[in-house]
Amino acid sequence: MTSYPDEMTLREARTRYFQDNQFGEDGGYGEDWVNFKLGPIPMPFPNTQGRLRAVRVHDLHHIVTNYATDTLGEFEISAWEIGAGCKDFWAAWQLNLAGMATGALVAPGRIYRAFARGLASRSLYGEDIEAQLDRTVGEVRAERLADTPARGGRVAALFVGTTAVGVVVALGFGALVIPLVPVGLAVAAMRPRAA
Repeated sequence: MTSYPDEMTLREARTRYFQDNQFGEDGGYGEDWVNFKLGPIPMPFPNTQGRLRAVRVHDLHHIVTNYATDTLGEFEISAWEIGAGCKDFWAAWQLNLAGMATGALVAPGRIYRAFARGLASRSLYGEDIEAQLDRTVGEVRAERLADTPARGGRVAALFVGTTAVGVVVALGFGALVIPLVPVGLAVAAMRPRAA
């Protein structure tokens, strides 16, 4: 897993993040479709404006938190972002609730810790991302990332309630996305392959 030194700017770290994850020069922001894998199952879906607005922040959160981009890392960052708050980024709320609920089924302890860490942190949703890119990773971590996760019965109750809402969202999201898999695979097959 790539780590991002505190002295690196978020812009530099994002470039490395795109390269290391093979997301392309622009992180895939210009693509019409995105490929999300749920384990070995490809789940292509349209790269909507709402998703694009959220993913620009989401990618920076991966850098700040050091959560990986593998399946479990995506579940962890989903829980962290729900805890830290997604403001009016509705695509982020939907994708993260589904990710958190699914993650709670496969790694409940890790997802609970990420959620509790998020409750004590502050997300970048709603911030001027271009201005953030010139700040160092260390500055943003110090300002946004909690050293100690939230604790107590309130955290456990919020986790259970949020996970329950996430299950409903995940089922609805699955009902929308699963029929798109054949379409997404056909679109992917028609794309020219990179040399």
